[in-house]
Amino acid sequence: MEVLVQKYGGTSLETLDRVRNAALRIAPEWRRGRSLVVVVSARGSRTDDLLRLAADIGPTRPSRELDQLLAVGECESAALMALALTRLGVPATSLTAHQAGIRTTDRHGDALISSIGAAPVRAVLEKGEVAVVTGFQGVDQAGDIATLGRGGSDTTAVALAARLRASACEIYTDVDGVFSADPRVLPAARCLPWIRPDVMAEMAFAGARILHTRCVELAAMEGVEVRVRNASSQAPGTTIVELQDGRPLETRRVVVAVTHDTDVARVLVHCQNGCRDLAPEVFEVLAAQGTVVDLVARSGPYENEFRMGFVMRRSQAGRIRAALNEVAVGFGGGVRFEENVGKVSVVGMGLLSRPEYTARVMAVLAAAEIPTSWISTSQLRISVIVPQDRTVDAVAALHREFHLDQHEQRSPDAPRTSATSAHSAPV
Repeated sequence: MEVLVQKYGGTSLETLDRVRNAALRIAPEWRRGRSLVVVVSARGSRTDDLLRLAADIGPTRPSRELDQLLAVGECESAALMALALTRLGVPATSLTAHQAGIRTTDRHGDALISSIGAAPVRAVLEKGEVAVVTGFQGVDQAGDIATLGRGGSDTTAVALAARLRASACEIYTDVDGVFSADPRVLPAARCLPWIRPDVMAEMAFAGARILHTRCVELAAMEGVEVRVRNASSQAPGTTIVELQDGRPLETRRVVVAVTHDTDVARVLVHCQNGCRDLAPEVFEVLAAQGTVVDLVARSGPYENEFRMGFVMRRSQAGRIRAALNEVAVGFGGGVRFEENVGKVSVVGMGLLSRPEYTARVMAVLAAAEIPTSWISTSQLRISVIVPQDRTVDAVAALHREFHLDQHEQRSPDAPRTSATSAHSAPV
């Protein structure tokens, strides 16, 4: 069977009309003889509504019962989609994560997919039906529902595509594809026709909310071709794939996109006892909570005071604040959280090998009078911390600096005359 996996996000299913429109897009593929697996998210703001409902009961944290509640949203979407397809004369069966054989680790609220027993899905496909599978969830070793974290339906879709050896995984959303910046804050942003998986993974981690980070990483590891398309249009979208078209790498655009993230907190852990290295304890707290950090720096072994700084999601700060304080206060130190910051990242290829790009980033932000603090560089990303209220200004300035509103040229850009762009390398 040639299998195609399609995933429809919450905005694509927000109303019943949108559910019907998605079904109208699915039906022609089935009529062409494709074996179709459709992964669905909860409709619209359903997950947020369920979280508010739980909060009305009392303070909540990731748990078995919260996952039981949140799973309702995807189950609703799957049943509605199966009904809509059946109404069009397309036989369809909805499957929960348990019925589809999706197994996860035991971490509620942020579980990882450990395996998929694909036989139940294949059985539906072999009957000539569309398999509509709930995203965002699986079943842990105890047989309980475990959710995959926000955006986890993307990961469900890619995992199914890998397990079923699908020809592609199409992610349908409310924008035309992956853009050079967030088009909601920068209208000049350009839709990218294709992008490398490693670059897309960096964009996702650095704030591009179009795809779940783990979904891109899994697609790269499993060799799954991912296409991001608009559920409401026929735009070709963006293909995430290793594309080789014969052009020498040196003539490719180095900077691909500018991303931003305002869900950021800057954290500083300090202790006056410089002989005490708190780094292992700090990382144990972060690991226990499943907290991902970036821009990590720390004091050296011969300094009088231990200091360690990093940035993390502001929305996750509440759940680790007390644990970090307990570690630091026990040794005469403390923890400071700064939440009025944003992270802006230039994403591309070979950036660490070209230090002039870091110089350009810092120079253009200085020229725009945008204060900067912590900075991190790698081959794929340059990230800098700026005041939260200047984040969008920083995105716009860097997008202009690297000509991201223009289509990629086949030869390096001519040297520019501005002080911030006196290099002849391609942008």
